Amino acid sequence: MSIAKIIAGRDFEIVTCKAATTVSEAVELLTERRIGAMPVTDEEGRVIGVFSERDVIRCLKVHGGKALDLDMEQVMTSPAVTVTSDTSENQALALMTRRRIRHLPVVDNGRMVDFVSIGDLVKSRIDSIESEAQAMREYIHSV
Repeated sequence: MSIAKIIAGRDFEIVTCKAATTVSEAVELLTERRIGAMPVTDEEGRVIGVFSERDVIRCLKVHGGKALDLDMEQVMTSPAVTVTSDTSENQALALMTRRRIRHLPVVDNGRMVDFVSIGDLVKSRIDSIESEAQAMREYIHSV
């Protein structure tokens, strides 16, 4: 299954921040929205990085309390690892495992169209396996 099928029909706001957003402001957004990461975009809306809970921990370790005043440009993970909507679910999962990341911006023609988490991909995979198992059970019972 492709990423396009996973994100089809989703209708929710993708929480983003700008390069000038401070760590303090970004942490507030992550906390308010109960999310683990968000894309960082430039003024044209292009993804330039990702800011995650791991980035918070890393910059606190390096900069201490002063980290809260730093901006995204100084602490985000950049360049962002991205996928396209044509990327398969398995390719995306392999990429996340290899790069040890949990979130991927979905970028088509230079424009971010969605933001997927490892949870989105695992749920899709489980749903697919359960559907296949149900079809096999129905087939076995019909024979």
